[in-house]
Amino acid sequence: MNLWYSKEGAPHPLGVSFIPDEEAYNFALYSKNASAIDLLLYRENEYDEPVVTIHLDPLKNKSQRIWHCRVKKSELQGAAFYGYRVDGPHGPEPDYLHQFDPEKILLDPYAKEVIFPPAFSREAAEESGSNAGKAPLGMISTEEYFDWQDDKPVRHAHDLIIYEMHVKGFTKNPNSGVSKEKQGTFAGIIEKIPYLKELGITAVELMPVHQFDPTEKNYWGYMPLNFFAPNHAYTSDTTTGGAIREFKTMVRELHKAGLEVILDVVFNHTSEGDIAGPVYSFKGIDNATYYLMQDHAENPYLNYSGTGNTLRTDHPAVQQLIMDSLRYWVKEMHVDGFRFDLASVFSRKTDGTIGSSPIFDQIAAEPYLSNVRLIAEPWDAGGLYQLGRAFPGISWYQWNGGFRDDIRRFVRSEAGFAAKAVQRIYGSDDLFPDDPFNAYHPYQSINYLTSHDGFTLYDQVSYNRKHNFANGQNNQDGHEYNYSWNCGWEGDGNVPCDVLRLRKRQTRNFFTLLMLSNGTPMVLSGDEFLNTQRGNNNPYNQDNETTWIDWHRREEMSLHFDFVKTLIAFRKRHTAIARSRFWREDVKWFGCSGNISFDHELRCFAWFLSGKKFNETDLYVMVNMNWESQKFKFMEQGSWKRVIDTSIETTAESAGQAEDLIILDARSVAVFEKTN
Repeated sequence: MNLWYSKEGAPHPLGVSFIPDEEAYNFALYSKNASAIDLLLYRENEYDEPVVTIHLDPLKNKSQRIWHCRVKKSELQGAAFYGYRVDGPHGPEPDYLHQFDPEKILLDPYAKEVIFPPAFSREAAEESGSNAGKAPLGMISTEEYFDWQDDKPVRHAHDLIIYEMHVKGFTKNPNSGVSKEKQGTFAGIIEKIPYLKELGITAVELMPVHQFDPTEKNYWGYMPLNFFAPNHAYTSDTTTGGAIREFKTMVRELHKAGLEVILDVVFNHTSEGDIAGPVYSFKGIDNATYYLMQDHAENPYLNYSGTGNTLRTDHPAVQQLIMDSLRYWVKEMHVDGFRFDLASVFSRKTDGTIGSSPIFDQIAAEPYLSNVRLIAEPWDAGGLYQLGRAFPGISWYQWNGGFRDDIRRFVRSEAGFAAKAVQRIYGSDDLFPDDPFNAYHPYQSINYLTSHDGFTLYDQVSYNRKHNFANGQNNQDGHEYNYSWNCGWEGDGNVPCDVLRLRKRQTRNFFTLLMLSNGTPMVLSGDEFLNTQRGNNNPYNQDNETTWIDWHRREEMSLHFDFVKTLIAFRKRHTAIARSRFWREDVKWFGCSGNISFDHELRCFAWFLSGKKFNETDLYVMVNMNWESQKFKFMEQGSWKRVIDTSIETTAESAGQAEDLIILDARSVAVFEKTN
């Protein structure tokens, strides 16, 4: 036993940790600029006054920049939750960069579970002075046993198909078929595992599950309050520790079903906003350490996230926070990967300029993260765009906005995009070069056509303009949207039958090209049965039926669901499509009846993909995005069977021996397998 640490506390690990040999808890908090810190301990349901207050003596309870103490379990006096009061410099320059308030009760950034007292108030955090009884608090005890039942990480390769979902929106709708008390929760996802297995996806990417301010009206969750605690709103178990238990149970059960669990994480900003925002945690603990700041008294916060503040990710303390959070979610919560929102923020230096990104080296050197899937949104809200080899994380997967935009424009028959569509289908080697020097992999391209951020797939073919006026949301309404096309009729009211048929065909075209492309496909939840948000492309604050998936569509669009399900199975069965390497010599590109010539008006092409190296059948694909039917001729010898035809609604696989000359309907895709 180290008597020094037993009496004074240890500076590591940060947060609260249980010391079994001493039956004691260690508390540790980083603050470079604080001059005084009090630890406050609270009993459950007694949040107005702490039952224990411990003043941390900097001559005894501080090591370099970390304040710490050790508290025996017997000395807690029944306390279950904790917070801090932190004081520090006040006044004119340069102290206006601080927001110390000795009366404000603050949440530990390392709290593993967050509770909100009944009187919780955002307004109290936005004003100076005490917010006693109104502040979020951290849970003390985290040593509860959980039976993982020999759980092991799940890792997919050629069959990786990512399914992006919002935890609440996936099952909150009463028509979801989930038990009422579990709708919109981690437990609700467990009840939907048979559905996910039927669909055939192999990984779920959960939109942010970190705790956020429940009063902020940010439904999506991209306004984190804390980077360790699961969001209480997503759990049916409301007892202390329930959010952690229910999240772990969900991961365990998804793993049993062979599904990876990927978390969307937001390490670029917090819910504390700009100078007018609330002081919950980071601001009051050490504002100048945690955020990018400028010498501007009215609003010193640099904003490269579009939300009011930007985390200072080039600071060692913030880097440690990120690394500790990632380790926690992998080691303790068993997740398989992370998707980093606005990941290019990691390239921002303290003054906001672009520089080196040491966090990438730290992640690469971390043993716990060596086999974890890392996915970047390779841009930020300040105009930095690093898609492809420009992104500092050279081995990371990346959301390929180029695939999304080029395929959208090609499928809506825009001139000049056939060549770009070919390059995206091939694996985007212009962005992820496979030359001997770079040696990128095509699977690093996350190919997607829709995500939470924008129209659903059905709305992509049903609206030319944004319709964001519902429920008090009127931002950006009426503007032309990003390469959408309504097929000749705006919206979903009284749609002519021919327009509806074309819309469904276009969505089949999108899904078919997505599943035939080399790279890693990502599907937005609900797109498999054409869920709609009625033209709302930015429902970040819509916690209602606009964003709750309408499971009635599963029956209404059953043919489309069957088509998607069959396409997913087709891709997984043909490993020659999704490879570790580019297709190279195994692919040949053609025009309708000869060699391909990429003139500006080209809207048709075909390709042959050899399956010989994989002991699989060869494939021949014909693509016609013209508004008139086109004649195609097979440019490879053999007998061919048509297995997919997007002009047919009934099923994806339409068996039938193909003729030498194929007349392909307008705006359709056909796939053939070689039979000899």
